Amino acid sequence: MTTQTTDKTKGEKDFVTRLADAGEEALQRIADLPGGQKALTAYNDLKTRVDELGKKVRGIDALEERVAKLEKEIAALKKANAPARQQAPRKPAA
Repeated sequence: MTTQTTDKTKGEKDFVTRLADAGEEALQRIADLPGGQKALTAYNDLKTRVDELGKKVRGIDALEERVAKLEKEIAALKKANAPARQQAPRKPAA
């Protein structure tokens, strides 16, 4: 059973290695095409921007929680500082 697992792992590594080599070869072919280098540069810039955007979006949830907490605190402070209604003094019945 160990030999079978080792063979499977070796086969997967060979497949991944072949796939990586094919990917590198494809990228090299794209780079050799007219305008290919520009396309690869644009793709890499886009990837960087998307990664940065993803980091910013992940931070939004924490900010929303903080805003909700602050809104609750403000509402509580408004209730505490709101003056109680004073009733006008009643005139004695004449």
